[in-house]
Amino acid sequence: MLVACVGNIFFSDDGFGVEVARRLAECELPPQAKVADYGIRGMHLAYELLDGAYDTTVLVDATPRGNAPGTVYLIEPDLQSLGRSPDTGCGDAHGMNPGAIFAMLASLGGTPGRVLIVGCEPLSTEEGMGLSDVVAQGVAQAVSLIVDVVTRECDAISHSAA
Repeated sequence: MLVACVGNIFFSDDGFGVEVARRLAECELPPQAKVADYGIRGMHLAYELLDGAYDTTVLVDATPRGNAPGTVYLIEPDLQSLGRSPDTGCGDAHGMNPGAIFAMLASLGGTPGRVLIVGCEPLSTEEGMGLSDVVAQGVAQAVSLIVDVVTRECDAISHSAA
């Protein structure tokens, strides 16, 4: 299982995933789980997923969905439509959104397995350093959610392999 945290720390709340990765480094997770901070290196994430080593990927990112800033989401996206979104931006190796990551993976002949997104509604993604207070509060909730999901998923994988 891969917990792939993405975001840009120079655009305020877009740094949500990066901060979650920093906090997860302090948590004890099952040995089958790898946590990685990809920052703005979406192409690197696509290549990592191309390897096919992960049954499940948890993508952690700022996720604008129109709810109150700081709202934390657990989403199981439709990867078919996500990879076909018009703003995939495949040419930009440093600013790929989730749709672009999965479109790139598909173009390389890979499949991601199961994907979950843990996202947080941003208050601002304008230039600036540091998370807004409401998104910073969402980080702890997201970390707790990820620890629960990863533990549950890894336990299920261990039981099915037994």
